[in-house]
Amino acid sequence: MTALVIVGHGTRSAAGVDQFAALVERVRRRGDIGDVEGGFIELSRPPLTDAVSALVARGHRALVALPLVLTAAGHGKGDIPAAMGREQQRHPGLTYRYGRPLGPHPLLHEALAERIDAALADPSPADALPAGVDRAGTWVALIGRGSTDPDANAEVAKVARLLWEGRGYAGVEPGFISLASPSVPEVLDRLRRLGARRIVVAPYFLFAGVLPDRIVAQSAEFAAAHPDLDVRVAEVIGDCDALADLVLERHAEALGGDIRMNCDTCAYRVLMPGFADKVGRPQRPHDHPDDPVGHHHHHGHDHHDHGHDHGSVAVVGGGPGPEDLITVRGKALLDAADVVVVDRLAPQGLLAGLRPDVLVVDAAKVPRGPSMAQDAINEALVSHAQAGRRVVRLKGGDPYVFGRGHEEVQACVAAGVPVTVVPGVSSALAAPALAGVPVTHRGVAHDVTVVSGHLPPGHPDSLVDWAALARARGTVVLLMAVDTIAKIAAVLVEHGRAPETPVLAVQDAGLPGQRSVPARLDEIGAVAAREGVGPPAVFVLGPVVALHTTGPST
Repeated sequence: MTALVIVGHGTRSAAGVDQFAALVERVRRRGDIGDVEGGFIELSRPPLTDAVSALVARGHRALVALPLVLTAAGHGKGDIPAAMGREQQRHPGLTYRYGRPLGPHPLLHEALAERIDAALADPSPADALPAGVDRAGTWVALIGRGSTDPDANAEVAKVARLLWEGRGYAGVEPGFISLASPSVPEVLDRLRRLGARRIVVAPYFLFAGVLPDRIVAQSAEFAAAHPDLDVRVAEVIGDCDALADLVLERHAEALGGDIRMNCDTCAYRVLMPGFADKVGRPQRPHDHPDDPVGHHHHHGHDHHDHGHDHGSVAVVGGGPGPEDLITVRGKALLDAADVVVVDRLAPQGLLAGLRPDVLVVDAAKVPRGPSMAQDAINEALVSHAQAGRRVVRLKGGDPYVFGRGHEEVQACVAAGVPVTVVPGVSSALAAPALAGVPVTHRGVAHDVTVVSGHLPPGHPDSLVDWAALARARGTVVLLMAVDTIAKIAAVLVEHGRAPETPVLAVQDAGLPGQRSVPARLDEIGAVAAREGVGPPAVFVLGPVVALHTTGPST
């Protein structure tokens, strides 16, 4: 019969590792499968590579790989298959069939009910309620791990309903210990408000670990603050015959080809509100410390604490100012964010639509005013992501157009934090367009150059070849040039740009106060000063300005 490798995620809990090993041995003792090994993709020994190598050494070239996870979240959908793909590279000719995750399944529901009944059978700590199995007066808080995959969180809610049906509990409410809401205290408070006097907190976990321990601690803290409640915590599912039965069933499914994976609401395939960053995302195997060839994938930080899970950063371009000019993907990421680190020039109206629990970090860089240092911004992005939070770095315009976006990406990559970039509409193109000026036009301008005016000509740190720019015939768009426009214009005229070249200053593009100030190149410095042009403003110069047809003007 095809050999079985049982694949666990891994835990820092010695008890959890022992329970996993005991289950592997229980399945092995059943004798239904000819050869069985188990291994972890990270954190714990033995690593998956040792388990597969042991089976290969015993002559197996065809395996069933069974993810020992309750829900089809990122570990089951991406990390374990990627790790098995690496094993195929190590062992040419190796094939495997991939089983589906364990739950929801009636065998697990019965095991949960047994754990809940066992908690009810214990004497009440304060004898406030009679001991014994009394389901009718008991509310259950079913606490899952929590995930950035909405389908996985939905499965926990489904299990809560299935656990309630026909078992006589007063009610079952789902919650999560990390990454998703409601939290343990939120669920317990909801049940209290519904009139519960006895609550059993049921961890929806296979084995002991950091997160189940945290469920116990948070439940005890809530109980201490509400002495009128009888709050009890059930054991995890653990090594048991029911779990072994389900492993054998999943093994048989894989051999028979009856996998029945749910792809209809998979965030890696389907655009789910708030999870746009997941669609099509490539998956990489976790680096196990005992895997001799895996270290180039090391994440570089202690994200395995799993108090929250794997956080991420999205560097999002918010567009030139109006809140409705952000991209659909950028808005979806913003809606799903736990933390938003925001620039001064980012669309401020978008902040009003954030969830109340979202942390907003002001990373403004005010000219000649208070500024958050770039190193501090980088540290904020990394630290929040390492704490398991979904972080959006919301920037004005496009993050890669004078936005220091790539510096932030580099910081995340160096720290091993997953990071993605969402382009935005740059003011370099948007401001002229909103003022009625095309930066290119057939027969008028075949090139456009976007230049930072932050440093004036002659500054030792400037990288702009102003003389070459003066000789060009196309469109020039100047950003951050309010304080330097007079010097820039003088140098361009000095090196050959026609003094009468039309220039348009566009201030507050797209906002209610947008205005346009026209001038000749040799006059723009004086005109901008006289008209009080201030940041944010964009200067566009070249023959295309003569095509100016629409947009507010002074």
